[in-house]
Amino acid sequence: MIVALEVAFGLVALLGAVSTALVRDSYGKVISLGVLVAGIVPFIVDRGYLDVAVAVSLIAPVVTIFVLMAVRRAEA
Repeated sequence: MIVALEVAFGLVALLGAVSTALVRDSYGKVISLGVLVAGIVPFIVDRGYLDVAVAVSLIAPVVTIFVLMAVRRAEA
């Protein structure tokens, strides 16, 4: 992988991890986890685990929607 892309995706993953740790809002935390996943998926693809990358890319948005619905229900 190109070094500049590795650094960019690493920073996105690190930003997502730090944001997840610091954000107190439930919606913000779920969005931060999405950013973390977006930063990690290119590294999974780079290692050649395309089946895992496809699974993560399909499962992560669906789980995010269900978690957002559960958080919204818990806050109401």
